[in-house]
Amino acid sequence: MTERPAAREVVALVAEDFVALPAPAPEGPPPGPDGPIGWAGYDAARARAAERTGEEESVLHGRATVGGRPVVLVAFEFGFLGGSLGRAAGDRLVAAYDTAVADRVPLVSLVATGGSRMQEGMIALTQLQRVAAATVRLRRAGLPHVTVLRDPSTGGGWATVGAGADVVLALRSAQVAFAGSRVRPPDADPAAYTAEGQYAHGHVDALVDPEALRATLGRWLRLLTGGDRPDGTPAPPPRALAEAAPPGTGWEAVVRARDAGRPRAGAYLDAYFSTRETVRGDRAGGADAGVECGFGLHEGRTVAYAAQDGSATRPAGFRTAARLIRLADRLGIPVLTLIDTPGAANDAEAERAGAGPAIAEAFTAVAEARVPVTSLLVGEGGSGGALALAARDHTWTTPDGYFSVIAPELASAILKRSPDRAPVTADQLRLRPQDLVDLGVVRGIVGSTA
Repeated sequence: MTERPAAREVVALVAEDFVALPAPAPEGPPPGPDGPIGWAGYDAARARAAERTGEEESVLHGRATVGGRPVVLVAFEFGFLGGSLGRAAGDRLVAAYDTAVADRVPLVSLVATGGSRMQEGMIALTQLQRVAAATVRLRRAGLPHVTVLRDPSTGGGWATVGAGADVVLALRSAQVAFAGSRVRPPDADPAAYTAEGQYAHGHVDALVDPEALRATLGRWLRLLTGGDRPDGTPAPPPRALAEAAPPGTGWEAVVRARDAGRPRAGAYLDAYFSTRETVRGDRAGGADAGVECGFGLHEGRTVAYAAQDGSATRPAGFRTAARLIRLADRLGIPVLTLIDTPGAANDAEAERAGAGPAIAEAFTAVAEARVPVTSLLVGEGGSGGALALAARDHTWTTPDGYFSVIAPELASAILKRSPDRAPVTADQLRLRPQDLVDLGVVRGIVGSTA
């Protein structure tokens, strides 16, 4: 079995410098012998852990520089009683969050824990409430939290510090789960308790190798820190990648938008951003490969993005976009949405996963955003599944795009028209880019030669 690196070794791996902060004054009355519930032998176990690791507790915290950016850094020492959370560890965690708020810097946490400390009983478990309250203070201050899940990240440490972060990175093959290895059902699927399993189901943003960790954290901090915040002006819409005159008919607009060879969202993101990092998953068990979300640099400025790739958008895609927009809003970062979908997924699985509520969440996230949201229609704009990501007063379209209340074929079917009448119906729907401008649905056509 490979020996787990000590907390300070991991700190040295990611930080240019680190200055540990002293242990904060304990909250509440001092514990008696063998801790708050008098667990026999607890003091001796703590002494052995301190001698073995050189640490006074399972958590160390301090000020550091990562990627050239000042941060408050938290690292769990798994060698100290399994990185477990007790009252003294809770004191350090709360102090770290509050120091980040006072210093106006991001929090970076390097998690490796087996959960709450049994030897302190319910006092240990109540540290999760304290961490949750500290998380709220950090969020209200508009400061980001990036976590790195090491092996293992289980129990309350995962369910508060780790899963409560804005951006969740995980080392490949790490054990990541609420249930520790000794308390799982004997017939449980082992893949569900891994970083890869959590990534597949939308709970982790990226899997990272140790040698790439410092550079990855540096890029994230560059994107999320206050020096990159906007001056309140919207992000400019991308230019059309394939210039053309607006279509002559509604059906021509539909055919052009459905052309497999036209530029897709990925090409627009590559052209618009010099670098970008992905926010993945809805944190509710789902990830939609057809919706790409994240943060990128456009002309030196951080812009958040949510982009549909032309497929039917699934509930997890709408929830991920809403999560991205709300995070950007809290951090003061403008948003760009790229719209391209024939509509929301309408199969039975999508209905069971909450298609309606997920679409509502996307509409609400756009509507309540205090930061400017810029939207560009780059292809199909099928019904509410497309409009859910559109800014109310700052949406543009390429010559390849169309918006429609319903697909022309479906509208014809509802009207009991023959299938060959779909082109006529498309004209009646007034879905061409120039129609959308005339109707006030979009502000203009980008990159048009007309």
